[in-house]
Amino acid sequence: MEAYTDFAALYDRFMEDTPYDEWCGFFVKELNKEGIKDGLVCDLGCGTGAMTRRLRDRGYDLIGIDLSEDMLNVAKSHEKDDSILYLLQDMREFELYGTVKAIVSVCDSVNYIAEPEELKTVFELCNNYLDPKGILLFDFNTVYKYAEVIGDRTIAEADDDASFIWENFYDEETSINQYDITFFTKENSGLYRRFDETHVQRGYTLDEMKKLIEAAGLVFLNAYDADTYKEPSDTSERIIIKARENGK
Repeated sequence: MEAYTDFAALYDRFMEDTPYDEWCGFFVKELNKEGIKDGLVCDLGCGTGAMTRRLRDRGYDLIGIDLSEDMLNVAKSHEKDDSILYLLQDMREFELYGTVKAIVSVCDSVNYIAEPEELKTVFELCNNYLDPKGILLFDFNTVYKYAEVIGDRTIAEADDDASFIWENFYDEETSINQYDITFFTKENSGLYRRFDETHVQRGYTLDEMKKLIEAAGLVFLNAYDADTYKEPSDTSERIIIKARENGK
């Protein structure tokens, strides 16, 4: 079942507690450290454009790439002009017209790349489309989060107009995590419509990410716990990685 179709219209509502402003501030700080204070930035797995718009508002020129046409339509609905270029592409084979100063990806988008070899291809493409010494910044959910925190749990949330039931299943042997989500949305008639989506992600360790990054030709620079912005620990649930382009 394709993910982020009907869910696209509800995504921002159920993600309203996501610390986009905080993440954006941290990403901009890291980019500034590398001398990247303006210029072209690509947001991989941009979704509804929450981070894309924030980076645009901080003075960067943005390209947003996502596999879901529905998510991109929501992103475009927020725009009053064409200041952001949105492209419907699979990050495993994305194409740009030229190079960019930085590539970013948030909200565990890379975890949707469930095959390590395919994720290496994503990183190879990043290395190819980055300016010389350009920067890649992305976050990912850890194996610890899938195995110990959200594990085989059921999560439910509701408001007056919509609700969801989120059933989570994690396979330790394959490191594959599956979300089966059932949504109920209130229609104009007052009745509720049900729809279902299945999302599949893979858990990665920091060591696995480092190896894939280096195998793709990038230079690993730093890793940060996404909650504390300090060195990751064995109990970090989300990790941010910074890497640098290292020649084509």
